[in-house]
Amino acid sequence: MLHQGIKPDSLTFVGVLEACACVTAIEEGRQVHAHIIQIGFESDNFLMSCLVGMYAKCDSIEDACRVFNHILLPDLVSWNSLILGYLKCDLAEKALELCQQMKRQCVQPDGTTFVAAIKACGQIAAIEEGRWIHSQIIGSSHESDLIIGTCLVEMYAKCGSIEDASRVFNIMPVHDVVSWSVMISGYVNCGDGDSALDLFRMMQQDGVEADKVSFLAALNACAIIRALEEGKYVHALIVRSVYESDIAVGSCLVDMYCKCSSIEDASSVFNTMATHDVVSWNAMISGYMNCGQAEKALELFWEMQEQDVEPDQVTFVATINACANVAALEEGRRIHELVIRSRGMPNTILGSCLVDMYAKCGSINDAWRVFNHMPARDVLSWNAMLGGYAMHGLGKEAFRLFEKMCRNDVAIDSMTIVYLLSALSRAGLLDEGCYYYESSTPVYVSPVEVEHHGCMVALLGRAGHLDEAEDIINSMPCHPSISIWMSLLAACRVHGNVKMGELVAKRILVLDPESACSYVLLSNIYGATGNLGGKEKVQKIRTKRHVYKQPGQSWIEVNNCVHTFVVNDKEHPKIEEIRAELQSLYGRMKAAGYVANRDFEPHEAKEGKNDFAQHFHSERLAIAFGLITTPPGTPLRILKNLRVCVDCHTTTKFISKIVRRTIIVRDLNLFHHIEDGVCSCGDYW
Repeated sequence: MLHQGIKPDSLTFVGVLEACACVTAIEEGRQVHAHIIQIGFESDNFLMSCLVGMYAKCDSIEDACRVFNHILLPDLVSWNSLILGYLKCDLAEKALELCQQMKRQCVQPDGTTFVAAIKACGQIAAIEEGRWIHSQIIGSSHESDLIIGTCLVEMYAKCGSIEDASRVFNIMPVHDVVSWSVMISGYVNCGDGDSALDLFRMMQQDGVEADKVSFLAALNACAIIRALEEGKYVHALIVRSVYESDIAVGSCLVDMYCKCSSIEDASSVFNTMATHDVVSWNAMISGYMNCGQAEKALELFWEMQEQDVEPDQVTFVATINACANVAALEEGRRIHELVIRSRGMPNTILGSCLVDMYAKCGSINDAWRVFNHMPARDVLSWNAMLGGYAMHGLGKEAFRLFEKMCRNDVAIDSMTIVYLLSALSRAGLLDEGCYYYESSTPVYVSPVEVEHHGCMVALLGRAGHLDEAEDIINSMPCHPSISIWMSLLAACRVHGNVKMGELVAKRILVLDPESACSYVLLSNIYGATGNLGGKEKVQKIRTKRHVYKQPGQSWIEVNNCVHTFVVNDKEHPKIEEIRAELQSLYGRMKAAGYVANRDFEPHEAKEGKNDFAQHFHSERLAIAFGLITTPPGTPLRILKNLRVCVDCHTTTKFISKIVRRTIIVRDLNLFHHIEDGVCSCGDYW
C-alpha cells in the first residue's frame, strides 16, 4: 500500500498495529509507530491506545508506558491497555497502582478493568484489595457478569479463601464450563478433593460437558484423596470425549493411577499414549518410584534417554532418588554426569538430592565432594550432608559440619537437630548429645519435637542408661511414637534387660498389635538370656495372631545392573553358584572360629534348620553374588529392607576378614561399614 503511494489513515494503522500485536512483531510495530509520528497522527487518542496495547502485548511495557504518558487525556481504552500490559508482564502490583490512579482521574472502570484488577489481585494473593474491588462491583451493572463472577471465584481461590470463592460461585445466576472448572480447580488447589469431585458430579448433573481444565481438575482431585473408582469413572468420560488423545490429560491420568497405587492402570495408559512429553515420562517414572519399584523407574529413565526426550529437574530428582532407594551407585554416577552435561553445576535442589543419593549408596566421600562443590547451599543441602553423616554413624564429622553451619549463619530447622542428635547417638557421643538436646542457646533455636526425643532415647539406650531413656519417654509432652518405644526395646535386647523389655513390648503391642518387630525383639531378648520358655511363649502368641515379619529383601549393583534377592531365593540365574560360594565360605568361617548364633534365630526358621548353609538370608546371597561377579578387593555395597539380624552381622564380619573385602550394608536403621572383621556400628544397631 505504501509502495503504491497510498497514504494510510488511522483505521489502517489500527489494523496494522493489531496485526503486530497478534504475532508479537515488535520491530515492525516500532516502524509503524514511526510512520504514525511522520504522518502526524500522534494526537489521535484511539490510535495512541492501540500503540499502548501493541507494545504491551509485545512485552515492551517501557514503550507502552512512554506512549501512555504522552497521551494528553487518556481514555478508558488507554488505561485498560496499559493495565492489561502490566498484568501480562507479571507486574500485578503496578496494574493495581494504575487502577487506583485511574480512579483518582475520575475515569470510570468497565468490565475489562474489573477483570484485569481481579486477576492482578489473584496473581499476588492480595485478598483485601480483591475484596475492595468486589465491593465496587456489587450493585453495579457488572454484578451478574459471568466473566467477572468467574474471575472473582478464581481470585478468592488463589488467595486461599475457598469459602469466599464458593459463596460467589453459589450466587452466580448462571454457570458455564469455565466457571465450573475454576471452582473445581479451586477446591483441588486447597487440597479438598472430596468437594472438588462433588462439584464435578453436580456439573455433570447440570448437563454441562466437561472440558480439558475440568477433566484435569477432577483427575487431580481423585489423586489427592486416592479415589481410584472415581478416577476410573472420570477416565471413562474422557474416553468418550475429544480429549482422549490429549497428552496433558494422558499424563494426568498416569499420575492419578500412580497416586492411587494402581501402577498397572498407569502403565496401561502410558503405553497406549500416541506420544509422550517430559511430563508424561515424569508421571510414570515418579509413579514407579512412589510404588516402591525403583528398578522400574530407572529402566524407564534409560528408555526415555533412548527416545531422545530431554529430562528436566523433576526427572532427575525422581531418578536420583530411585538410585538412592536401591543403592545403585554406578547408575547414580551416570545420572550425575547427565545432570552436569545438560544443566551444568547442580542447583541446590539437585545438589541436595545427589548428596543424599551418594550417602544412601554408601559413598559418603562422593556425597561430601558434591556438597563441597555446590555453588550455593540452603538448609536442605546442609541437612542432606548432615543426614548422610548420621546414616554412616560419623558423629564427629556431623558435629563439625553443624558448627560450620552455625558459623555460616545457616537458618537451622528442626530436621538439622534431628540429624545432629541421630549422628551423635550412633557415634555414642553422650555428652554432646545431652548438650544439644537440652540447650536453649541462640544457636539452637528449634522446638523439641518427637524425633528429638527419639534420638535421645537411642543415645541413652546405646550407653546403657535404660531408666533415663524410659524417663524421657514418660515425660514427653506428646504421645511417644512406636519407633521411640522400638528404640528402647532394641536397647533392652542389646543390654539383656528382660524385665523392661517385656513391659516395653507390651506397650508397643497395645499401640500396634500387628508389630512383628516387637515380637521378634522380645523373642530375641528371651533367647539371649536363656529363657527358652519365654521365647516359645512369644512365638506361640505371634503364630496365633498371624503376625508375620516382612520378607527379607536385599539389593546389590554389579556392572550397572541392580540384582534383587529374597530369603531362600531360588529364582536368580546364578543361585547354584551363589549357594556353592556360601558353602565354601561357611567352611572357612568355621575354621576361623565362627559359631552360629541361635539366640537370635528368627521365628520363621524351623527347628534344626539353623545351620548357616541352610539359612540363605537375602544379604548373604547378595554378598556371595558380589564375591563371584566382581574382581578381588572390590568393595561390596548391599541394601536391605529390614534390620540386619545378629547372626548375619557376625557372618558378614567373618566374610570381610576371610576374603579381605570392605562390605557396606545399609539396613533399615543405618550403614554397617565392615572391614577386616570390624563394623563401624560397634555391634550396636
